[in-house]
Amino acid sequence: MTTYDSLRHFADTYGLAIMVVIFLALCLWPFRPGGRKHSQAAATSIFKDGNDGE
Repeated sequence: MTTYDSLRHFADTYGLAIMVVIFLALCLWPFRPGGRKHSQAAATSIFKDGNDGE
């Protein structure tokens, strides 16, 4: 088996599995128990300046 075939086999099996796990982790990251506080702070961060652009 050549190096190309070995790398292709790795990418087709383990590479796909790793990408699926990373995708699911990134999709579920905002819904973790401590994420609400950080999400709320990010959502309201544009309103923290009291000058309103002046």
